[in-house]
Amino acid sequence: MHGGREEFAALGVHAPPIDLSSTYPVPDLAAAIVSIDAMVAGAEPTGSPVYSRLHNPTVARVESAIAALEGAHATVAFASGMAAYTAALLVARGRGGHVVAVRPLYGSADHLLASGMLGLEVTFTSPDGVAEACRADTSLVLIETPANPTLQLVDIGDVVRQANGVPVMVDATFATPILLRPLEHGATLVLHSATKALAGHGDVLAGVVSTNAPEWLAALRQVRLLTGSVLHPMAAFLLHRGLPTLALRVERAQANAGRLATRLAGHSAVAAVHYPGRGATDPHHVLGRELHGPGSTLAFELASDDEGAPARFLAALDLITPAVSLGCTDTLIQHPASLTHRVVDDAVRQAHGITPRLLRLSVGIEHADDIWRDLERGLAAVVGSDDIDAAGFPPVSTATPSAHLAPA
Repeated sequence: MHGGREEFAALGVHAPPIDLSSTYPVPDLAAAIVSIDAMVAGAEPTGSPVYSRLHNPTVARVESAIAALEGAHATVAFASGMAAYTAALLVARGRGGHVVAVRPLYGSADHLLASGMLGLEVTFTSPDGVAEACRADTSLVLIETPANPTLQLVDIGDVVRQANGVPVMVDATFATPILLRPLEHGATLVLHSATKALAGHGDVLAGVVSTNAPEWLAALRQVRLLTGSVLHPMAAFLLHRGLPTLALRVERAQANAGRLATRLAGHSAVAAVHYPGRGATDPHHVLGRELHGPGSTLAFELASDDEGAPARFLAALDLITPAVSLGCTDTLIQHPASLTHRVVDDAVRQAHGITPRLLRLSVGIEHADDIWRDLERGLAAVVGSDDIDAAGFPPVSTATPSAHLAPA
């Protein structure tokens, strides 16, 4: 609620201000030289920011807020989640030519690693194979938990133990710092696509990396400065504005997701539901020990083998938006094999459960009954039934808007 707002009283403001300056006055040239040398070395400016690609006060405020959420010394914000991921990999390349990546990962991250574009050698492995995969020149171990899109959970502490001193970076986008703080479990870096739940309203592109390691912090800032991948101040303002409601949004959406996971698991048109706390998503019992709640994203497999079933399901929806991304206030659904993970090799997708029958649902803060009513429309379309209302609800398009005040 209060992170990054410490100077507001002195500024005489209550809402976060936006500094849109692209350049800053440098009346004292000697002081400006000292400031720019500090920033080039990966430190904060000592005086004038000089140029907004080097430093921006609005961006710095939201970095401070997210660092407080993570329990980190500092956070570095980037123009997107993939820009943040790329920056971390570029720093890793400067520290050694090899990285270890635990699958499954977000499709674009997997694609970047597999492409070889950054000049890194990558060993893909399972959570139990990290120790064997690490080498003398391994500079970073990459994990994502809960994993995209199957919601598999990875034991961070165990991976850190296996890495045996090699830095571990955790993509904790699905969990948010409300449910998971990887630095507390030995990780060196924690990454978020802040586009998702941190911003929370589907109107921001942003990525953040938080750390307690001074050498990583300085190097990440240097990469951002050199590559121009800085977060725009308007996006930083919107991200900062979204943070005070993060805990409330996570709580409401998670409660909805738990109810929907149970209902989906009991539906004859659904073959399997993937959600932390259900089935085989948590073989190491991470939930309740590292992860403090199952979150608001789930995946489910349609029972139909008809390759047209996912398209029929999506076309029948009225309330839920068929779209990539997640963590918005409204509910989104997408077909990973066709969209977020289409760039991943087909054999890899199949090996990690990203089948043509799998749909990923990012649950929003609407009333759970309204979301379920729409899911039933989609499931009825899959089985070719006119009975889209097995739960006793009218179709969404004709329903009286819900006015429920109690948490769902």
